[in-house]
Amino acid sequence: MNIASFDDLLRAASEQAEPQRLLFVFTAAELPSDATPGQRARFRAGRGGTLTPLMCVDKSPAELNSFNALLDESRRAGPPWDIVFVAALSGSAGRSPTSADADAPLQRMVESIQSGRIAGFIPFDAQGQPVHFG
Repeated sequence: MNIASFDDLLRAASEQAEPQRLLFVFTAAELPSDATPGQRARFRAGRGGTLTPLMCVDKSPAELNSFNALLDESRRAGPPWDIVFVAALSGSAGRSPTSADADAPLQRMVESIQSGRIAGFIPFDAQGQPVHFG
């Protein structure tokens, strides 16, 4: 399924054969202190920089009815963010994954994002639009 919106993601997660748990890592775009003048210019133009994980959470698809619900909760819970990365954790034998089941995968997501390995995640901006890197 093509994920063109956050609603598509929620719908796809709800339609899977096995119950899903959605994993979210919220990040902020930052410029390293040793950035070159060219890197600083690109960053001011909205390109470049690094994405630093700020917070993470897991939710069942039933716990979210829209991107706005996620946005409101994230704004109450933590600092402003720029990009949220999303992945899904699948249950098995009809059993839904729990928050405890999500702990290690969320930690791996954070580590992957810190090292720039983001290919397995779906990124959304703070308006709920999918982001394409590269």
